[in-house]
Order: sequence, then structure tokens, then C-alpha cells
Amino acid sequence: MAQQKRNRREEILQALAAMLETSPGQRITTAKLAASLGVSEAALYRHFPSKARMFEGLIEFVEDTLLTRINLIMSEEKDTLVRCQAILQLLLTFAERNPGITRVMTGDALMGEHDRLRGRIDDLFNRIEAQLKQVLREKALREKQKFTIDEGVLANMLLSFADGKIAQFVRSNFKRLPTEHFSTQWQSIAQQLSLS
Repeated sequence: MAQQKRNRREEILQALAAMLETSPGQRITTAKLAASLGVSEAALYRHFPSKARMFEGLIEFVEDTLLTRINLIMSEEKDTLVRCQAILQLLLTFAERNPGITRVMTGDALMGEHDRLRGRIDDLFNRIEAQLKQVLREKALREKQKFTIDEGVLANMLLSFADGKIAQFVRSNFKRLPTEHFSTQWQSIAQQLSLS
């Protein structure tokens, strides 16, 4: 029974993500979501007490996926630039593979929704930025070589780059892929980081 309930919850979240992808700029209502699943709104509310909780379910998926994989990158890679590249690549690839959820990541789908949802996304990006800052700081400890620019400023620049590519993806209705030109762009960024 618990498995069936979890499967229904996942179906609801997948349907919500699909609607976010196929209906950009449109507000998703529980009535539309229920209709897309062929169930009543009451059936939705048996699994989620509110639409905000459905969005939180998507945000939890993003948090779990990204933070778990960032931890893997941190344990598997020791080189500063490789770590930074892998974290940015992860963000861009995740966005590209999950267009509807990317609208949640940019806050586009959260307009008119509860403020706590946007706050939670902001917290996630702050955590990723803090992780990048830590990666850059560890370089000074490991290699006894500091950047000439503050690590916090560099981390913010890296995250802003990824954030911009993700926003461009949403703004283009998912036509401008976030990973497009990334390897070339990364070479330029890495060169600049090496000079910093």
C-alpha cells in the first residue's frame, strides 16, 4: 500500500513537471493537473495537502539529486578545476534533462505561488555557491596557492554563469540548450581561473 501511494505521488510529480514543460507561461491549476492524470482534485489532495506541497516535492527531487551528486564529485575528484567543471556540468545537464523542473529552478513556475518555495530554491543555489567557494578555498590549502580574487567572488561568478545558461534555456522555451558550447566556454573560464 505504501509503495502504491509513493508511486501515485511520483506520477503526480511527473505530470506536474510535464505540464510545466509543455505549458510555459501558463499557471498550473490542480484542476488541470487532475484532468491530465484522469483523477479528481480530491485524489490529488490525498497525496499532497496543497499545490505548494507538490512544488516542494519537485524541489526535494532537485535538492536530493544535485546535492547527492555534488557530494560524489567532491569524494571522487580532487582537482579544483575538475570539481568546478563537474559541478557546473551537473547543473546544466540536470536542467537540460528536466525542462519542466528547470522552470521551478529559475523561479519562473513559482510566480504567484508561496514565497517559501522561492526561498527554498534560493537556499539550494546558495548551498551550491557555498560548495563552489569551498572547492576554491581548498585549492589554497592543498596547493598553498591562493587566487588573486576572493573565492566567494569567483564562486558567485561560476554560479552566475550556470544560472544564466539555465535562465536562457527557460526563456527560449527550451530551445537554447544549457550545455551548448559548455566545453569551449569552460576552457575560457578555466584559463581565467588559472590566472586569478
